[in-house]
Amino acid sequence: MSQSTYVDVLIVGAGISGIGMAYHLQQQCPERSYTILEGRPDMGGTWDLFRYPGVRSDSDMHTLGYSFKPWKEAKSIADGPSILNYLRETASENGIDKKIQFNHLVTNASWSTETATWTVTATHKETNETLTYTCGFLSMCSGYYSYKEGYTPEFPGIENFTGQVIHPQKWPDNLDYTGKRVVVIGSGATAVTVVPAMARKAAHVTMLQRSPTYVVSRPDHDAIADKLRKILPEKTAYAITRAKNIALTKFFYNRTRTQPEKIKTQILGGVRKALGPDYDVDTHFNPSYNPWDQRMCLIPNGDLFTSINLGKASVVTDHIERITENGILLKSGATLEADIIVTATGLNLVTLGEIDFTVDGNVIDFAQTWTYKGLGYSDVPNLVSTFGYINASWTLRADVVANYSCRLLNHMKKTGTQQATPRLRAQDQGMTARPWIDDFSAGYMQRMMHLMPKQGDHAPWLNPQLIAVDKQMIVKSPIDDGAMTFTKAKALV
Repeated sequence: MSQSTYVDVLIVGAGISGIGMAYHLQQQCPERSYTILEGRPDMGGTWDLFRYPGVRSDSDMHTLGYSFKPWKEAKSIADGPSILNYLRETASENGIDKKIQFNHLVTNASWSTETATWTVTATHKETNETLTYTCGFLSMCSGYYSYKEGYTPEFPGIENFTGQVIHPQKWPDNLDYTGKRVVVIGSGATAVTVVPAMARKAAHVTMLQRSPTYVVSRPDHDAIADKLRKILPEKTAYAITRAKNIALTKFFYNRTRTQPEKIKTQILGGVRKALGPDYDVDTHFNPSYNPWDQRMCLIPNGDLFTSINLGKASVVTDHIERITENGILLKSGATLEADIIVTATGLNLVTLGEIDFTVDGNVIDFAQTWTYKGLGYSDVPNLVSTFGYINASWTLRADVVANYSCRLLNHMKKTGTQQATPRLRAQDQGMTARPWIDDFSAGYMQRMMHLMPKQGDHAPWLNPQLIAVDKQMIVKSPIDDGAMTFTKAKALV
């Protein structure tokens, strides 16, 4: 085992959140040393992991991009490689790339109140060497899903299929699907991306879904952003476009809460217009839930609708009876012949990067903790984790969390304290427990919600997932709010 290395702040994960956290740390806490541990051989997280055809953002890049670095590309709905280049450029311009330790998979983290430090154990994935780091503060930017494998339900008979079965999280290099019959199981963001992308070369692509998802078409260029860029300085144009898109997102989301039927009618009207009067929209694109009860799917320039209209793709709404040698037998008795089956069936959610945590020797079960502002955990010191918005761009919340982390660190420096721990006060005892993410019925969330921390019924024990509430609860409220307690390390007392 190597000798322990100390840094003030240890960031776990070199994706969009970790790189953003490092930038804010450099700007707001320049005296703090930091290192980023990344379990994979490259930076980028999601944007390096996923390699399926057509991989792209489903949020506009003026809000998925960082507040401090303008998105310069013409397309505001961008492809994965362009987003990865943007992240690499951000890291390189700010010297963040020199702070990343690649292939360092964190497995354990233990807190000592005596010394007010985390001891973090990582395995070097190439050499299998065990490495130890100590830090005063832990910034968890490891995302929300398992990088080991995606979620695949049990499909009877799948072992009999003679073709290829592929999960988008583990897309094989150089897969040739030219002239092949493809069935994509699923109807979420990945499925609506893969289907039109593969339809360009495949003989035919079928999107097989148990139930419909809301699908909204939108141009991949932002016309207002294009105009602003021509007449204003780059940063100004970007800031205005970002503010505009945040406001529009908030407005649209609020309308889905107050006038769900009206929004549903508008969305389905757009689908009917795109697919024509003879298409069975009610069967294939009319969900049983209200808009934004689950994440909506964005399709740039209506590419999925175009593939359907050209006869290159189709949607089948049915249940799987079993997988056969040559395809899929459905509950209705119909069969879908396939050379390739793509299981776009979702992700496996995890808490904090599948790492084992202890505080003063006690194992932490995060399901027994209370969320603090959606970024901390009751009785877990000097730790902030980043989880983005489910109803807006991930980076908007990553920015909020990074700024909060820097304010917290600066408050500790100012007060001469070494430990910051969210603790339930007398008035917080007996709170009504709610799911960590409430009012969101997506299967990938519901499957794992029992592993997540509890949410209370009043601030700061909330995870509101609303920009306006976060602005009040996280951005504007004082760091020392009575629930976040500040103490000196025992060794220094």
